[in-house]
Amino acid sequence: MIAAQYRWNIKDVNQPSKEALKLAEETQTPPIIAQILVNRGYRTAEAIQAFLNPGPEQLHDPNLLHDMAKGVERIEDAISQEQQITIYGDYDADGVTSTSILYETLNEMGAKVNYYIPNRFTDGYGPNVAAFQKLIAAGTQLFVTVDNGVAGNDAIAAANEAGVDVVVTDHHELPQDLPDAYAIIHPRYPGAEYPFGGLSGAGVAFKVAQALREEIPQDLLDLAAIGTVADLVPLIDENRVLVYYGLQLLAQDERPGLQALMQGAGLKPAELTEQSIGFGIAPRLNALGRLDDASPAVELLTTLDDTQATALAKDTEAKNRHRQDLVKTISAAALAQAADADHSQRPTLIISGHDWHEGVLGIVASKVVETTGKPTLVVNIQDGRAKGSGRSVDAFNLFTALDGHRDLMTAFGGHHMAVGLTVPEDQLGALADALDAEAVTQKLTESGPSELVVAAALSVKDATMDFYHQLAKLAPFGPDNPQPLFAFKSAAVTQVKAIGQDHSHLKFQLAQDHQQLNAIQFGAGKNVPALTADPEAVEVLGAIEDNVWQGRHSLQVMVKDLKQVARPVVDARTTQLHQAMFQAFGVYVFFHRNIYQQLAGQLPTGANALLFDGSAQQPVAADTPVFIVDCPDDTADLTSVLQQLKPTQVTAYLYKKESLSQLGMPTRPQYAKLFKFIATHQQVDIGHQLDQLATFLQIPRTQLVFMIQVFFECGFITIDHGIMNGVAHPEHKDLASAPSYQLRQQQMQTEKELLACPTVALLQRLQASLDLK
Repeated sequence: MIAAQYRWNIKDVNQPSKEALKLAEETQTPPIIAQILVNRGYRTAEAIQAFLNPGPEQLHDPNLLHDMAKGVERIEDAISQEQQITIYGDYDADGVTSTSILYETLNEMGAKVNYYIPNRFTDGYGPNVAAFQKLIAAGTQLFVTVDNGVAGNDAIAAANEAGVDVVVTDHHELPQDLPDAYAIIHPRYPGAEYPFGGLSGAGVAFKVAQALREEIPQDLLDLAAIGTVADLVPLIDENRVLVYYGLQLLAQDERPGLQALMQGAGLKPAELTEQSIGFGIAPRLNALGRLDDASPAVELLTTLDDTQATALAKDTEAKNRHRQDLVKTISAAALAQAADADHSQRPTLIISGHDWHEGVLGIVASKVVETTGKPTLVVNIQDGRAKGSGRSVDAFNLFTALDGHRDLMTAFGGHHMAVGLTVPEDQLGALADALDAEAVTQKLTESGPSELVVAAALSVKDATMDFYHQLAKLAPFGPDNPQPLFAFKSAAVTQVKAIGQDHSHLKFQLAQDHQQLNAIQFGAGKNVPALTADPEAVEVLGAIEDNVWQGRHSLQVMVKDLKQVARPVVDARTTQLHQAMFQAFGVYVFFHRNIYQQLAGQLPTGANALLFDGSAQQPVAADTPVFIVDCPDDTADLTSVLQQLKPTQVTAYLYKKESLSQLGMPTRPQYAKLFKFIATHQQVDIGHQLDQLATFLQIPRTQLVFMIQVFFECGFITIDHGIMNGVAHPEHKDLASAPSYQLRQQQMQTEKELLACPTVALLQRLQASLDLK
């Protein structure tokens, strides 16, 4: 049975509150949209209108940012004095878009400007003393940092000693001791009055460009949108405006680099959404910095040369494919390690390997967390040190957990959900124990799964294109403005299959009231057997999206979570047996010895096989599931075994390879044909010639075997070591008197009662046997 990975907190927007109905009327908004916004804290008509209609007037005055005037003045002085300005960026998507924004802005203003993107592996994150000194020696007279700098005390101090000013533009957490920079432009600077603290590095760079140009730099909205989405900052307030208009610019973008990048990623400009950035553009820009030098990403974003743009985009696409291959290989090894005896029982995980590319370990850690639900560190061991990244869950502050154990590490930094660290190899065991102890302190195991806010329970018929377009008014989606999730609780799951090159993804249809809705869940292909076995007891949670294929639009559910609801009786009738049906703990009941002998030895450890022969059985232990493997010859046998075992959960496979009801009883002409053959042929080797005989008589083999058995029981023939002979002058007997004939009649009646009936009728019969109402 598939368990949910999250706790579902369902807000019933299908029953709007009086407040939501009033606001819906005032704003001319569908009630369901108004209720979603009320649930998210938008409680006035003005707030709802502003949210649904983002506009440039919602962008705040950039001069409200701390030190903005001072920083702009210093940059303008450098331009007028023709001083060499170096933009010191970062190697992720937010960093390279931030760099591109200011590089283009200063170029247009006539500045003498270059940029430097630090190398993840040699320079590390943020201002680096050696890099600063090298750049100063090469002529830099002013540094402007983007997407970094507030923790660069040492490098900034070195620049000051050399007489070079540093203007910091950053958005990261502010340390207790700030650097002695010429200016620090930061949306959350203590005591400053900027109205929105959630800007990305690209957002801060955009505000600097706005202040320098004294107008909204509309041509830079595409870059600002990419950095904002990529860095997972709140998609509300100013960020919503930047992404809303940035997507419009991306759809008609004239940057040859972005055009080539999107073409390589298979992104169509007319269909761009924030997901196109998050899953298409940003990972490709990030791939360069994860594997090597990220400077080509800035070249790609800023070049006006079509030939160069195409070449850079191809290189970026190749790097991204390499990054994907590395993640796939390392993730497989990491997940196998997470499931081994040394790790599976731990509440937290430290996964280690050799020759693992350190640039992708954060992605691998995220995949392990997603699969196991456990806070995870993934490290590469080389030359006696382990270096890597960690990711966490909402209920566990990973930074706090590690912060008190800095004595075990040589480098460490991060926040609640993500960290980077370097540890001596011989300290990994002590760090693992410390993390497990912190899990107890933070009561990780008591917190349960993370919670998902669900907009409403929905029926398949309500998921219309009209409804989708109403929901689309809430886009672009992201942190603090998530895509609404809906629970489908009363739909059956059909057309279940695993898709993708490695069959790792799950695709199916939700069927309800003669309507269908496609659904897909990435990474859940392993759930195919469970869903196929019990498609009626599934609840699905997901977002409704427009799937465009060859110009055709159709709705589909992007599944976030699903679960199977435990039912007392499950209809899993089948004509084929496969291994996935015999993997769960429980009691497997057989009615036919040949099937019992074939499968009893293949059951998992702890499972029991029971061949029912009519003798009394002891009730199974509470909550022990019972699986009815094959179809009994008599319905009374099934009723008897259920009443004796008294299970609380029954899965009915009721396997029967061939339907006797469809085959039917032999006809009078068929009996006559066989009788005539026996009268004229002796010493027939039916042990070896049965197939030839069936062909000769034109009687199906299965039917012929039954007829021979009936003749044998009536005394019409003898069979000795597989040799059949007719009996001269046999006693007259009615064929219906033969035990096999009577058994066949009983089996056909049982098939009618158990196999040919609708699911509802079968469930009612079995529940009655269990005395369940």
